[in-house]
Amino acid sequence: MATDYSSVLKSVQALGLLKRRRASYVAKIAVLLIALAGCWVAFAFLGDHWAQLGIAAGLGVVFTQVLFLSHDAAHRQIFESNKANEWTALLLGTGLGGVSLAWWNTKHNRHHKSPNQIGKDPDIDASVVHFFPPAAPPRSRLGRAMHERQGWWFFPLLVVEALNLHQQSVVDVLTRKTMKRRWLELSLLVFRLAAVPALAFVFLPPGLAVLFLVVQVAVTGVYLGSVFAVSHIGMEIVPADAKIDFLRRQVRTSRNIRGGRAASAFMGGLNYQIEHHLFPNMPRANLRYARTVLQSFCLEHDIAYHEVSIHRAWAIVVRYLNEVGLAGRYAYSCPTFAALR
Repeated sequence: MATDYSSVLKSVQALGLLKRRRASYVAKIAVLLIALAGCWVAFAFLGDHWAQLGIAAGLGVVFTQVLFLSHDAAHRQIFESNKANEWTALLLGTGLGGVSLAWWNTKHNRHHKSPNQIGKDPDIDASVVHFFPPAAPPRSRLGRAMHERQGWWFFPLLVVEALNLHQQSVVDVLTRKTMKRRWLELSLLVFRLAAVPALAFVFLPPGLAVLFLVVQVAVTGVYLGSVFAVSHIGMEIVPADAKIDFLRRQVRTSRNIRGGRAASAFMGGLNYQIEHHLFPNMPRANLRYARTVLQSFCLEHDIAYHEVSIHRAWAIVVRYLNEVGLAGRYAYSCPTFAALR
């Protein structure tokens, strides 16, 4: 009910939890820029040495944290000015992270509007992995074998997730009919996606340069993907024609991760996924306070509020995806299952 959300919103507003925390964000950005510079200074000093793979892993972590901050800026969490937030998201996410802001905003806004809803949330569209039983599972023996074990394949597949984000960004910028700042985004993407390989091949032997890039991309993909995966995979899947009020839709399809400030640092604040979905422009540092308000509300109104450890969440993701894959095995032999999934 809309009144339920309104009452929770008034509570967090009364506590001042929607106020921007610019100083803390500026400090985070400064720390990450120093860390990024430090990685490249170490890269220059090490030269032709296998320890460069450690630098590559460090870059993967820093780039992921940069994308978390870009995500916050895109949600208008940092500055009061929308323009300042937009430019921060563009420079961090596109310029340093190599992910198109325009592409990300379009996709992510659809996700926030209808999380886990079939046909409306692009994050659960069928791809290599299916997030709900498909109408037509793979028919080849190899395809069925992989589909039925997709939970075990999911996390290894994340090693190429960063490449997937780069590729989708470039394609979208080049092919979308109308786009704000298309040439600026394209310039930033080309510079970012060319600069790192160029530095690797200029200063390292070819073999080591390739391994450097593989490690950096793999760490970014696995880190980013493993954080986003636990937010919604294994939670309620909403039918395409379902009508659910905003608060219950967001709570029932999202999962929080225990761990407090340590989890927030590791996950860029996305450990409070329920609160983030209900208050997307709330600064990440305030989400833990909103959690207390929301937990009390959900308990009072008998609304299931899901929160588990990160390891438990990863296990749930694997089990759920395997269950979805195995469900496809019966779609051929049971017409009722095929119709109702």
